[in-house]
Order: sequence, then structure tokens, then C-alpha cells
Amino acid sequence: MPPITTPAIILATIRYGETSKIARLATRELGVQSAIAKGALRPKSRYGTALHLLSEGQATLYLARSGDLHTLAQFDVRQVRTGLAERMDRFSAASLLSELMLRLAPANPHPASYDLFRDALEILEAAPAAAVEPLGLRALWRLVAVLGFAPALTACVRDGVAVPDGATACFSPADGGVLCVSCARGTVGAVLGQDDRRDLAAFLDSASELPALDDRHLASHRRLLERYIRHHLAEGAALPALEFWVTRSWAAA
Repeated sequence: MPPITTPAIILATIRYGETSKIARLATRELGVQSAIAKGALRPKSRYGTALHLLSEGQATLYLARSGDLHTLAQFDVRQVRTGLAERMDRFSAASLLSELMLRLAPANPHPASYDLFRDALEILEAAPAAAVEPLGLRALWRLVAVLGFAPALTACVRDGVAVPDGATACFSPADGGVLCVSCARGTVGAVLGQDDRRDLAAFLDSASELPALDDRHLASHRRLLERYIRHHLAEGAALPALEFWVTRSWAAA
């Protein structure tokens, strides 16, 4: 079978034996795939320093006849996003995007998630300091949505009753969105005022103006997204990048 060449981003690598690596790749043509890079750890490896975390390029893969471990024949780097490592808030948001892709993006073509992920890394790398947090929230909410887990914000997620725009609403991460007054009784959830719901809608819509939030409101939105991810995407698994992003442990050091 001839090789397949596709745009790809390095999500993770692990050592395999003495001289090789296994790379986890987000690819545009094949979804998220695993591939062995034979000889990647040798001093004169043809991969050189190409297999850096979040590096973007063209991957050439020989697909396995059976199983899901392919062979990475070549990785031609187009972009090494060193700017993501210049600020911890940039790096933590990018790492969480990568973690979500690694766990949730399908192992078949899904160009929408790949394109969103690629564009989000580019935006985060170039973002001014004050915009990193809200841009990270937007990228993460939009990735959650494009992977099929968009929250309901205009109608009750249980019975479909419209929730008026100007009303305070109960947002239930477990249910996947806002609840009407009747369904909200006895439910533990976050209380979203009119402004909070508008800001969340803006995070989900790239055409909307980015919300200008203070640190307290940014922290509230981080916690809301964390609860949502844990309910709908984590399935009980440990998500170290999510923990790092939401706690901002570097800021307290």
C-alpha cells in the first residue's frame, strides 16, 4: 500500500525500545493516529528535532495492515510553536487542547476538529498577554462543541422550554446546559446571570466580540468548563492538563 501524506500536529511521543519513538498525531486526513518513528532517537536520525510537542508539519505514514500502530516514514516540519512556551498560560491552554484532541478526537477523518486545533495554537501563540485567558476559553469551548458536546444555552436541556435571554438560569454541567425554572428545582448547578450566559455564548461563537472579564469571572468560567469536561468527556480518567490549566498552579508559585 502506498504511503499517505497528511497535515499533522504532534500530540505526544513516548520512547519505544532503545532507538525509536511512538508519536501520537492529530492528522487532517486520518484523525488521531499512533505511528512508530523508527530510529528517531539515533544521533543521526532523519527526524532530527522534528518530533517536538505541538510541532506542525506534513506526516508521511505507512498504514498498518492490521492493528492501529502505523509507521511514520517522514515528518516535514512547517511550524515549531516555540512561542507557546514563552508564557505558562499559553502553554497550559495549548496542552489542554492537545489533551482533549488526544482523548476525544476520532481515529478517522474529522477536519473540523483538526482545523480548529491548528488555528487555536496559532492564535494563542500570537495573543497579547491580556487576551490569552479569554482566547484559551474560547478555543476550548469551541473544540468541545465541534467534537459533539456543545452545551444548550437557549432552551432547557431536559424539556426544551425556552429560557429567556434576560433571565438568570441554572446551568447544569451534568445535564449539558441550562435548565428552565421547573427543571432547576433541586438541581445542583451554576447560576448564570444574563451577562454570564451572554459571555459563555460569545466563547462558543468565534464571530462574537471576546468578553472582557476580570480575574474572578475568568476563574468562574474556568471552573464551569472544568466541570463540564469532567461530566461529558473525561469518563473518570485523569486529565493532568485540565488540572494544571484550571488551578493555574504556576501563578501561585
